[in-house]
Amino acid sequence: MAPSLLVTFALPPAERALIAEVIGGVAEIAYLVDVAEGERAAALRGATVVFAVNTARDLPEGEAALLAGAKLIQFMPAGIDFIPIGDLPAGVPVATNAGAYAAPMAEHAVAMALAATKRLIIEHGNLGRGEFNQQAPNRMLAGGVCGVLGYGAIGAATAALMRAFGMRIHAINRRGRADDVDWVGTPERLDELLAASDVLVIATPLTRATEGLIGARELGLMKADAILINLARGEIVDAAALFAHLQGHAGFTACIDAWWIEPVRHGRFAMEHPFMTLPNVIGSPHNSASVPVTRTTGLRRAAENCRRVLLGEAPVNLVGPGDRYL
Repeated sequence: MAPSLLVTFALPPAERALIAEVIGGVAEIAYLVDVAEGERAAALRGATVVFAVNTARDLPEGEAALLAGAKLIQFMPAGIDFIPIGDLPAGVPVATNAGAYAAPMAEHAVAMALAATKRLIIEHGNLGRGEFNQQAPNRMLAGGVCGVLGYGAIGAATAALMRAFGMRIHAINRRGRADDVDWVGTPERLDELLAASDVLVIATPLTRATEGLIGARELGLMKADAILINLARGEIVDAAALFAHLQGHAGFTACIDAWWIEPVRHGRFAMEHPFMTLPNVIGSPHNSASVPVTRTTGLRRAAENCRRVLLGEAPVNLVGPGDRYL
């Protein structure tokens, strides 16, 4: 049989054309929404590669088991901690879309860091109350240390921009190796990263190893006027500990893009602690990647990984034994 790519979610004509362009003639492309009810099982069993957003949502109960013959299940999201990949057939490789949205997320991190150092949110509010604090000191990024927890594509893209502002880059990843950084360590050296960072950017995936990684002890190691930016997942930081730390350290700033309870992953948005009542919090609705071009970039990158497998090549961004998602 000819190789086949099965897309499990709906796409408009323009995006289907993009997928067809990337895949070329190396495989037949089928969309599950177009498959007749009685033919779905055969389509799932016969798929060489499966392209999904969320198999728990895309496939009714029992259908995931039919993917046992696939050579790859490629997901559209970069982070798939909210997808029950344990329900997928054992032995079928699974890939994320890691790095697809790195460029806009890096810009978002810089915007948050600048807003914090320049006191933009605080003084905007003060002006609205008639206060003109021209002599209130603000800060520069230049000369400081930007610590990156999770030096993958997002971390590297953020580091490149921070370096342009004159910051030194300290990074942590599992390999303990990275190019173009001033210091790099493995996760065991987290304490050193925290102590050195003027700005800490969290860009690591949520796994069983990173859940609750930043708690009261870790926050206590950071500089009193440090800026913590979370682009990844709320659950990496202990919410209660962060709220208490912010209350007790007026000079410390938390820039929160990734929240603990969010609509995409949990079906609703909620805060267990009133973060937005604190003056040293800058929040955004996890929209760091919500730039129209990222949709096209994400589709293209995921399709390119599908094409690799369809051509018999090795895929990238595979979820390995150490990437045990919650």
